[in-house]
Amino acid sequence: RHVNLTVYNVLGQKIKTLVDEVKAAGAHSVTWDGTDERGQPVPSGVYFYRFDAGVVSGTKKMMLMR
Repeated sequence: RHVNLTVYNVLGQKIKTLVDEVKAAGAHSVTWDGTDERGQPVPSGVYFYRFDAGVVSGTKKMMLMR
């Protein structure tokens, strides 16, 4: 199944795509290093991550603290 996991800021701007590939069913983990697509560190604050894997999707809030 194709899986997409993307981080957004509070304005809804895409910060970084963490996963965009086909994954087998099962448990997986992903670590975000707090950088944007260019590898630049982003500031502390509230961010959202959007998960989409076909029929399963959702958005959650997270806090990045430096």
